[in-house]
Amino acid sequence: MTSPVVTVSDRSAPAPSGTHRAAPKLRAARRRHSPGKPRRSVLLTVLTGLVVLYSLVPLLWLVISATKTQEGLSDSFGLWFDGDFALWDNIRQTFTYNDGVFTRWLLNTLLYVGLGAGGATFLAVLGGYALAKFDFPGRRGVFAVVIGAVAVPGTALAVPTFLMFSKMGLTDTPWAVIVPSLISPFGLYLMWVFASEAIPAELMEAARIDGAGEVRTFFRVALPLLAPGIVTVLLFTMVATWNNYFLPLIMLKDPDWYPLTLGLNSWNQQAQTAGGEAVFNLVVTGSLITILPLIAAFLLLQKYWQSGLAAGSVKE
Repeated sequence: MTSPVVTVSDRSAPAPSGTHRAAPKLRAARRRHSPGKPRRSVLLTVLTGLVVLYSLVPLLWLVISATKTQEGLSDSFGLWFDGDFALWDNIRQTFTYNDGVFTRWLLNTLLYVGLGAGGATFLAVLGGYALAKFDFPGRRGVFAVVIGAVAVPGTALAVPTFLMFSKMGLTDTPWAVIVPSLISPFGLYLMWVFASEAIPAELMEAARIDGAGEVRTFFRVALPLLAPGIVTVLLFTMVATWNNYFLPLIMLKDPDWYPLTLGLNSWNQQAQTAGGEAVFNLVVTGSLITILPLIAAFLLLQKYWQSGLAAGSVKE
């Protein structure tokens, strides 16, 4: 006698274990491919393209205009080339006009950037490292002062700085531009925050146990880890000093000490006077030459932002 065969419904059968794991992935995939996401992506792409276009059109106009003659600037369309390619002639005239004063302005700017921005970066690194890794009385007060200094615009301090430098007899000298550039509250704050996270306390303690002093610990252990932050502060201070206009405007009277910003502005004012239109092509060409070092600096130093963050980290 055969025993009856008992059938089990498919609904009562347990689902494979892989089904439960695959269900969340399927729901996540559906959320990723939801109808609203392509619209947001397209909108974000369009907005990004508009920002890029807004940023590149003035640069494109500057490059194209630097290739034109003085007559071509007024007779041709601004965003297209003229028949005469005069870039090399414009560059030669820019460096030779008025006994080569443009070269003097360029060297002055390099001096202000080298001493001002370089010194500001050095002081910001030392101050940020000390505030981040050492505990001392008044540390909270220093933090409040730094935050307050970041909130104060530089133009608000220009007139008091001028009065102070005037009493010291430093106006109309390079020191009137270099010394105020040595102070960068934002750079100090940035290095403070960066050093707090980039340098493990265990690494410094291990260096001290091995017999390294504070100076050696800073240069051999901390400084390599601070490289991305140092480059960031250097670029910020360099751009701020290179483009500085208001402070040299009130501090300097001698054209021989002008930076590029003041020198090109004086040429631009000359071009707006009767009979001075012949130098407007030099203003355009000089402006193009002025931005080339900044572009080169960003291209050469950007790799340090992406490397060195984990150099010398502690192994667990």
